[in-house]
Amino acid sequence: MQLHKFKIGESLVYSPGRFDFLKAAGLFEVTRLLPPLGVELQYRVKDVASGQERVVRESQLHQP
Repeated sequence: MQLHKFKIGESLVYSPGRFDFLKAAGLFEVTRLLPPLGVELQYRVKDVASGQERVVRESQLHQP
């Protein structure tokens, strides 16, 4: 069983993938830990500036 690298409440930088051209990069807060999609863990995150929420893969998040 994989463990999530990041915790709820942690602020992280989201970097969209090359096919996520409609999604803006920025500072996001982790709101939920989600099960994996295939082999990669997922998170529900909230944009600190706009409050918009989305689901992202662990590889799209990193420390500021």
